[in-house]
Amino acid sequence: MIRTAFVLGAGLGTRLKTLTARRPKPLIPVINRPLITYAFDHLRGVGVEHFVVNTHWRAEAYDSAFPSGHYDGAALAFRREFPEVLETAGGIKNVEDLLGPAPFFVYNGDILTDLPLEPAIRAHREGGHEVTMVLRSKDGPLQVAWDAASAAVTDIGRRVDPLSDPLFLFTGIYLVNPEFFARIPPATKISVVPIFCDMIREGGGRLGGVVIDEGHWWDLGTREQYLAVHRELRTRSAEANAPWIHPSAEVSPSARLSGATTVGAGAVIGEHASLHDCIVWEGAQIAAGSLLNDCIVTEGVAVSGLHSHADL
Repeated sequence: MIRTAFVLGAGLGTRLKTLTARRPKPLIPVINRPLITYAFDHLRGVGVEHFVVNTHWRAEAYDSAFPSGHYDGAALAFRREFPEVLETAGGIKNVEDLLGPAPFFVYNGDILTDLPLEPAIRAHREGGHEVTMVLRSKDGPLQVAWDAASAAVTDIGRRVDPLSDPLFLFTGIYLVNPEFFARIPPATKISVVPIFCDMIREGGGRLGGVVIDEGHWWDLGTREQYLAVHRELRTRSAEANAPWIHPSAEVSPSARLSGATTVGAGAVIGEHASLHDCIVWEGAQIAAGSLLNDCIVTEGVAVSGLHSHADL
């Protein structure tokens, strides 16, 4: 069992533009709960008991979202990166004291997935790798070359071998042994990618991979992807009760909500308003008679009139 996970929460979310003006991307709501909680639930399902999260932009939002310092019985530790984001490897080094001397997960806080994690744990334990990347052969940019016979990653983005054949997606999930800390310079802004490439050049299969095509995987990097994931979740039997309305929301009986619409806590939908495939955040107010299609209404915003394909 791997008991600890480092969940990356410090990204700026610049591709989401106005949606991350007041909160970090891992805290945007997906079916009325913070995106990062799906990562927590996923990891709790395989026995993780301690979460470490790095923060930067709007770091105080995490304190508001998790005031108890716990989630579902698991301990939460937050550490802010300041004055700048340290990127993935720098972020890992910055929380070395919190992660401890045992293997741990690293998990991007801005993805949504239910792929099975047990095969990754098994592959990491049995393969003897220092780092094991979780890969897929679909669902996004295929930038990783992997050798099935040795289970070793042989290239990332053709940085090691310009002639390599990258056939796999890196999911943003990987398992790490504590000796990896020694590879990262302290107090340095650096990604894991150049370090991973150095490991490939060293040989010996220190950087491993496991391909897991089961389950679903989504990147929520753009507003289009953010809206699309709600539409996809609506088609799944376990999530087919759209529109999703928070119990504390006030929706007029004459309002019409259709498609993959979600209405957050304390939001108000006025009389005869019509919303299709819209995401309404906490405390937003939609005036009577408004018509919204494919819109995202952020926290506390008051909206009236006709809007389509807009972030408000």
